[in-house]
Amino acid sequence: MFTRFEEYAAASMLGAPDSPPRLDGKLFFTNRWERDVFGLALSLSKAGCFEWEDFRQSLIASIAKWEAIDCANQPRWDYYERFLEALLNVVETSGVLSRAEMETIVTARRR
Repeated sequence: MFTRFEEYAAASMLGAPDSPPRLDGKLFFTNRWERDVFGLALSLSKAGCFEWEDFRQSLIASIAKWEAIDCANQPRWDYYERFLEALLNVVETSGVLSRAEMETIVTARRR
């Protein structure tokens, strides 16, 4: 049975520590940049820039890093901020773009 990469990637996160927000069973994005960053992660992985599992592990680490911060100093929880941090890390590690280049792209999309 053929499974599209996007379906595989999203399904691989169901019920896992890195599971994205959902509403009525569908992925839920509050802001456009969140959808764009999610799509960018899928596209870059599908193009072979990095393995999806490497990204997932980076996302799990990003979430764990946030959870380890003392509650008094913890920034507000935002799944897609953790998602973005994980994407920046995996893109930089893979050598696709520098962190600065990636941050420039994301900053432009948030406007």
